[in-house]
Amino acid sequence: MEITNQLKSIVKAFQLNEITEHTIYLKLAKSEKNESNRKVLEQIASEEKAHYGFWQQFTNEEIKPDWLMVFFYTWIARILGITFAIKLMEKGEAKAQMAYSVVLLQIPETKKIIEDEDAHEHKLIELIKEERLNYVGSIVLGLNDALVELTGALAGLSFGFQNTKVIAFAGLITGVAAGFSMAAAEYLSQKHEDGQHPFKSAIYTGIAYFITVGLLIIPYLFIDQYLFCLFLTLVIAIFIILFFNYYISVAKDLPFKRRFFEMAMISLGVSAITFGVSVLIKKYFGIEL
Repeated sequence: MEITNQLKSIVKAFQLNEITEHTIYLKLAKSEKNESNRKVLEQIASEEKAHYGFWQQFTNEEIKPDWLMVFFYTWIARILGITFAIKLMEKGEAKAQMAYSVVLLQIPETKKIIEDEDAHEHKLIELIKEERLNYVGSIVLGLNDALVELTGALAGLSFGFQNTKVIAFAGLITGVAAGFSMAAAEYLSQKHEDGQHPFKSAIYTGIAYFITVGLLIIPYLFIDQYLFCLFLTLVIAIFIILFFNYYISVAKDLPFKRRFFEMAMISLGVSAITFGVSVLIKKYFGIEL
């Protein structure tokens, strides 16, 4: 079938995308230890290769994968998990829908490719199981509690002590104690629930809490201006909330904006209230440190 140069350039872009995704899925499959996940990834890789072959009949060209994208997504998968990497990649693929509609007018067989992308492959992706996503609730608990409690505590301590090293010490002790307490509470909570392993739930909650505590306290360890430290801590808190909610929105197909603003307003609101309470207490009792 003869196609125009303009259409050929679009088809070549599709061909590049398919061979790149085939290579990514194949690499992910080779590094996957879970046999069920590996089979799913190999099946999707096979379908991507078939799509590549479909487009190749119109270009009569061999195209090599985009190795930069292969490197990017395979490393994203190692750091943030296969599900996140794949769904992030599929979001990019969704942008090609307008181009598909243009090609569909001249190549009706494109409809089968669209159906594969929209239905079959998405169903296959849902079959992939990752432990970390099963414990998102525990991670949210640890992360959210650490953000609310420690931003509030650091706001109060900042005005109360006005000494960054003392604030860091007090905040760290508070964070460690609260982290262990939260992990223990999660263990006891999940022990009476079905579905999740209570010890693993506690571990995920504790790790999320301690990582958040460490990030929030960092400014107080290196900077002497306590108000500037508090500002940086709140900025870090916003970035943590932004990153985590984006991760969850992609990996679990959940809405992003509402969850982000809700968590951000709660954390900042608690910090403001605690800072105000510390001012009132210090003035009322006449405490000078």
